[in-house]
Amino acid sequence: MLWLTEPAKMASIADLKEMAAPPPVSWMPQTAGWWVIGGIILLGVLAFAFFRWRKWRRNRYRREAQVELAAIARAVADPATRAEALTAIPSLVKRTVLAWAPRREVGPMSGETWLHYLDGTYPAGGFTHGPGRQLDALAYGQGTIGNDELAALMTLLRQWIDGHVAA
Repeated sequence: MLWLTEPAKMASIADLKEMAAPPPVSWMPQTAGWWVIGGIILLGVLAFAFFRWRKWRRNRYRREAQVELAAIARAVADPATRAEALTAIPSLVKRTVLAWAPRREVGPMSGETWLHYLDGTYPAGGFTHGPGRQLDALAYGQGTIGNDELAALMTLLRQWIDGHVAA
């Protein structure tokens, strides 16, 4: 309790002195190496953005095909438009292939040749031996397709549109 008994020795706000501030330091890099590293990082980010944008543009036909396939799926559900929608499925597949394949080579293909070609563009297959086999009959409006077969075909086509590669 010493500080209570001697008021003259107590610290006062008046005794406080201004602290010396450190000199200002620039945030700018002081060596050329940092500028080079910054430039390399900027070029890397720009190159990454450019290649992503190019891939996005290249796959535009895939996005459009998926939208059209979804519209066909809705039309198939309606009995009034079912027959017309079923005949639109093979033409969608052909137009999707023609977006990247040479027309001279792919245009005249039909039947087994066409199904083998489609199997060659999709690693999982499913066209010559699977639900894709229905494409040939649907192209000419022949035969009927059950709901289970149609669902399997639509699933195959959704996966094929996203995952096909040039043959």
